[in-house]
Amino acid sequence: MQFIVTGYDGSDAGALERRTAVRDAHLVGATAMKEAGQLLFGTAILDDDDKMIGSIMVVEYPDRAAVDAWLKVEPYVKGDVWRKIEIAPCRVAPMFQAK
Repeated sequence: MQFIVTGYDGSDAGALERRTAVRDAHLVGATAMKEAGQLLFGTAILDDDDKMIGSIMVVEYPDRAAVDAWLKVEPYVKGDVWRKIEIAPCRVAPMFQAK
């Protein structure tokens, strides 16, 4: 199954510092997920000043329980970056999927 995971950073003064502190670990994990076929797409959400305020990841896992298991070890969750997370099942059109 495919899921859209939208993580919104906190809006407090330390939010950007928390994000940058674990960003490298997040990118290492995202690279591994991409290589394993679990990450289909990812992008940072920016505000009007081009500041990162969240993330969108389109992931593929067998079920919602597997998504929840990944989130338990995701650096942006463990590092208290994402303060609000929305998860929705989706279906990526074949023309956008890697061959």
